[in-house]
Amino acid sequence: MTISRRELFKVSLAAGAALSTPSVLRSKAAAAEPLTIRMVRDNLKVYDPIWTTSGVTANHGAAIYDTLFALDSKFMPHPQMVGNWGVSEDKRTYTFELRDGLAWHDGTPVTAADCVVSLRRWAKVHPGGKLIMARARDISAKDQRTFTVALNEPLSLLINILGDVTAPLPFMMREKDAALPATEQVTSNIGSGPFKFNKELARPGASFTYDRNDQYVPRQEASDGLAGGKIVNVDRVVWNIISDQQTALAALQAGEVDLLDSPAVDLLSVIDADPNLEVRDLNQGGLNNVLRMNFLQPPFNNVKARQALLHLIDQEAFLNILFPDPRYRDTVTSIFGHSTLYTNDANTGWFKKGGDPEKAKQLFREAGYAGEKVLILQPTDLGLAASSACQLLADTLRKVGVNAELAPMAWSELATRRSSKRPVDNGGWSLFISDQSDYALGNPIGSPFLVASGDDAWYGWPKSAEYEALRDKWADVETLDQRKDLARQMQTVWWDFVGDMRLGQNSQPIAHRKALTGLIGMPQIIPMWNLRKA
Repeated sequence: MTISRRELFKVSLAAGAALSTPSVLRSKAAAAEPLTIRMVRDNLKVYDPIWTTSGVTANHGAAIYDTLFALDSKFMPHPQMVGNWGVSEDKRTYTFELRDGLAWHDGTPVTAADCVVSLRRWAKVHPGGKLIMARARDISAKDQRTFTVALNEPLSLLINILGDVTAPLPFMMREKDAALPATEQVTSNIGSGPFKFNKELARPGASFTYDRNDQYVPRQEASDGLAGGKIVNVDRVVWNIISDQQTALAALQAGEVDLLDSPAVDLLSVIDADPNLEVRDLNQGGLNNVLRMNFLQPPFNNVKARQALLHLIDQEAFLNILFPDPRYRDTVTSIFGHSTLYTNDANTGWFKKGGDPEKAKQLFREAGYAGEKVLILQPTDLGLAASSACQLLADTLRKVGVNAELAPMAWSELATRRSSKRPVDNGGWSLFISDQSDYALGNPIGSPFLVASGDDAWYGWPKSAEYEALRDKWADVETLDQRKDLARQMQTVWWDFVGDMRLGQNSQPIAHRKALTGLIGMPQIIPMWNLRKA
């Protein structure tokens, strides 16, 4: 996943001045449907929520697709597309029956065969899915509405894994779409969820439109987190892309948009002063900013070079760029996030305020660093903060004698480039900055950032057999205290081989008009259902 758009610029406008700013949307306001909600969000560039871990695409997926299980506000899984389910006495065979009323947006019924193929595709890329497949003897449809997951050995966390909200979520797709390899993108946008993607009104780079799916049958339970009934109270949600934050704020203040996702930090005081607006932190736990290193190419194929980064990075300096408001940020040294059940301080003696450049120089020398180019992938269309953080990284490396070079590119190009395992001078890379929700980092069998299985791991391909042997125990540990102890062991090993580097944690508030109610606060996803507009 990539760093969310957070543009930094100096703002000296007051609320009244913002109201007087011309808006690109004002001319359209009069024609807006009375039951339309308008949001300003990051640009949607990839439609397939299995192909990418992007949070933007995960939100798109949550609108048009559905999942077998979903988490409530206490992170407990509940049936969503599933009507009834059970497990055999030996805990090795799970049987799932789809609930009534499920249909694809093209009018065809959702079948068990669709779900089987969707699960298999998702399991190619999600760590929890891979665990299921490693233990599965068979996943197959028994009839139109029933399928089973037969295991060679019990997996007590199977339902939790199916309800996980760590991207990529296990969204169900039509069999013909899910039959594509996970390395190829599905572009049809035909789901069974509460919204339909309006292809005719899609304006890539400008706006995307989602219409209420009148054929959707919500669950009868009350909405709770991402679980329960997904009730759509409006006719349409329009997802606008407005790159200029002053223009976006003016539209929000004028009532031309209802929600502004990821407002620039410098605008928060202006929003706070407006009696019609509210700032809210919906993403519980916020985001952890992460520096991924390429284990396959020099110099970071050498553990000493990776350890050098531990001592080189000044998290406060990066946080000053990524999220300068101290109310919404903090340093983080645990691989399990800032505030999860498994956050701990094991093997964090390397952390020092301001970093330790001399120690970093020493470790680069011990690594035998000989001036090899270190190529940093720099996104140019995700806002000034993302780009500036890469510039700071390059400058920090150059100060200790590293030949750091920036590779500016659009996010869509970066998303492809980071999958390359080739040398730096042949389409490869050395470093890139990403992020992961704090919630996800509390689950090492769900977060791709906590996998160290080499070629099979997430981009950067960290590898440690000792760490993976510990992670393999996670699914079978029975008590919370045992998992906390296991987490400390895993973290001790991680910071020895340095699977990646953390750049700090920050919340990511949204701003909305107070007339917009029904917002659901959960990690990763900002649901478009349940919303009401006065």
